[in-house]
Amino acid sequence: MNKMLITIIGAAVLVQAHAQTTVDPYMGDWRGTLQVGDNKEQPVAVTMIPRGNGRYEAKFFNAFGFTKRVPVLHQLDGFFKDANFKFIDAIPFDASSIVGTTTNGVVFNTSLWSGVIDKGALVGTINGKKQGKFRLSYLAPRSNTALGQKPPTNATVLFDGKNLNAWVLQDNKAAPVKWKIMDDGSMQVNGGNIVSKESFGDHKLHIEFKLPYMPFASGQGRANSGVYLHGRYEVQVLDSYGLEGADNECGGIYQVSKPAVNMCYPPLQWQCYDITFRTPRFDNAMKKTANARITVVHNGVVIHDNIELPGLTGGAIENSEGRLGGLMLQDHGNPVQFRNIWVEKLN
Repeated sequence: MNKMLITIIGAAVLVQAHAQTTVDPYMGDWRGTLQVGDNKEQPVAVTMIPRGNGRYEAKFFNAFGFTKRVPVLHQLDGFFKDANFKFIDAIPFDASSIVGTTTNGVVFNTSLWSGVIDKGALVGTINGKKQGKFRLSYLAPRSNTALGQKPPTNATVLFDGKNLNAWVLQDNKAAPVKWKIMDDGSMQVNGGNIVSKESFGDHKLHIEFKLPYMPFASGQGRANSGVYLHGRYEVQVLDSYGLEGADNECGGIYQVSKPAVNMCYPPLQWQCYDITFRTPRFDNAMKKTANARITVVHNGVVIHDNIELPGLTGGAIENSEGRLGGLMLQDHGNPVQFRNIWVEKLN
């Protein structure tokens, strides 16, 4: 068995951060070819997820999962420095993965994926537990014809970049809304949850959002917010680019339904939800006769298709489902931005 030699210096590997401005030069989608062992060369798609200080998580797939979920072929951790990169297979970085020692360091049972950036492409070899080669090219941001949709003439416009007059603070309706209107006509989370002054029954919602770049954060601390229909049923907003697509990730309905596919773009790219919401039904005695239903289209792809919402989701503004409600946007402490928000009433 071939093994890769890793020299451990102190308690961590120190990495010089790659120079960054507002956009990460490596974060995002890559595509190319991969050949491992005696297998034939195959096409691959790769998501490059930033982890801060020049470090990244890379996931290889046989295709991007834009229409269906696809299994991960290889999951790597590593870093870029200048025009070079080094990654290893994602393994537990503890004693359980050690297979030997030398005078130079500790031997782990894994593979080294290394190479250089050549004319914009990642060109590298695989050595250690696996042997092979790969070549990857960076892809331009995904096109999204769902962005910039104009509201129908009968729609209620909740935000068009000009003011916050359609909104109140959830916890203090008399206080001014402190969300920031940005130079690009978006509004940025700040100072508490906001709720639309107008309530809605059955309706369609269009809302666009941009996730901040938070490479050192993870899980629910990474660009967290939420879109709450009636202030009670949340569609998650989170930086879940390249992740599994769970019910608590972007597009998920917490503890109810995970998205059919993970359509979350990398942070700093505008994306959108188009949501059709049907209110729960009640009889004259206010006994619920039908659950709320929801269809969610994320960046042009259906991720929830007319599913039932059995009850309130976490963070709802009240416990009752029996009244109409407004749209609530969550302040979870991260500077998520929203724009082009409008509602088309269906009843």
